[in-house]
Amino acid sequence: MFKPPSSFARRRLLAGATALVGTSAFTLPGTAQAKGNDPEKEALKFGFIKLTDCAPLVIAYEKHFFEDEGLNVTLEAQANWKVLLDRVIDGQLDGAHMLAGQPLGATIGFGTKADVVTAFSMDLNGNGITVSNAVWNEMKPSLPTEGGKIKHPIKADALKPIVDKWKSQGKPFKMGMVFPVSTHNYELRYWLAAGGLHPGYYTAGDISGTQGADVLLSVTPPPQMPATLEAGTIHGYCVGEPWNQQAVVKGIGVPVVTDIEIWKNNPEKVFGVTRDWADKYPKTHVAVVKALIRACMWLDASMANRAEAVKLLAKSNYVGADAEVIGASMTGTFEYEKGDKRPLPDFNVFFRYFATYPFYSDAIWYLTQMRRWGQITEAKPDAWYIDTAKKVYLPEVYMQAAKALVAEGKAKESDFPAKTDGFKGPQDGFIDGIVYDGRKPNDYLGKFKIGLKAKDAA
Repeated sequence: MFKPPSSFARRRLLAGATALVGTSAFTLPGTAQAKGNDPEKEALKFGFIKLTDCAPLVIAYEKHFFEDEGLNVTLEAQANWKVLLDRVIDGQLDGAHMLAGQPLGATIGFGTKADVVTAFSMDLNGNGITVSNAVWNEMKPSLPTEGGKIKHPIKADALKPIVDKWKSQGKPFKMGMVFPVSTHNYELRYWLAAGGLHPGYYTAGDISGTQGADVLLSVTPPPQMPATLEAGTIHGYCVGEPWNQQAVVKGIGVPVVTDIEIWKNNPEKVFGVTRDWADKYPKTHVAVVKALIRACMWLDASMANRAEAVKLLAKSNYVGADAEVIGASMTGTFEYEKGDKRPLPDFNVFFRYFATYPFYSDAIWYLTQMRRWGQITEAKPDAWYIDTAKKVYLPEVYMQAAKALVAEGKAKESDFPAKTDGFKGPQDGFIDGIVYDGRKPNDYLGKFKIGLKAKDAA
């Protein structure tokens, strides 16, 4: 009995037919080159967490960009960030949507020790900090207004009197973040410390991260944040979307600040693989990055594409939240207090501002925060930060993919950073006004009032 070919097989047959037709009009060397670029491994399984910023993987799959590269990809949601990382390391997953700090944390041996690398940054921004209704009701009266609305950004200075009062009453103030090496952990700590609240240190003998803390931070998986807040186990959290907007819709909490207000255009997730995998399948790696670049280009091409992406992400096998909730932060706006919806066009950026390029300076920022809070227990010279970034981040793989897309007419040279050395240069846009220069990590660490300095021991 004839069995119709799968979608993947049909597309491979079609691609083959196109190539044969092409030989009548173009020279054979072009065809030989295409064959030489075929991926070493076609069947791939990628993991993700149910967050809005898994969108590049979803779009690359749904829009057949993976198939265009000769890849037969399966996407699989993971229970939490630790399970996801472990499954990449042990080979159950070929690669995954990862926290930007995960490849770095694994490489330096904080938590699980493994050589994990990335050649692709998946997005900029996309997180928020939400507090419970009870905490918001205590914060709100002291907040300045502008045009009849609360003035943003809201700094942690407004939370400090509440935390101080709770401490005097013997009540711990607890907040959730998604993983010890997550952007969320560092953004929440950055926001708290900028407002004079100590988020606690990690030490060699205590990796809870709560030594000396005014606010106790603990890990909660992203989809469980709203329920944990509603139960009163935590009094606030830092998480990616749609789980801040979910709190608004459910009427259980209020987002008080977004990460774009803490650090403008911060890198959020990466696509991570093991070093062994990258070395074994270099052509496959480039093919994956090509597909992901196209997905990010598509996501930022129009608001109509964003609206389509929202519907796809709402499916239960992807994010599984209501499209209305996902769309609340994915289509150019963000809702803080219920009814207070404001324009925030850069809250989710997937391709603009060279969002997908793996900048060394991004990696170094994460390493400085690991050092600031004691996850790196000893002083390191500036060269160590730079060398570690270059060990984990692979811009050379990214540029192979970018150049191939330009050659194929699927992208323009101007879509990618020209002649970059991997550093963005001095960056402002931080909520505390401190300027970051990735070439001078120890100088940067010395600027903070709260946090370990270069020579301090954790």
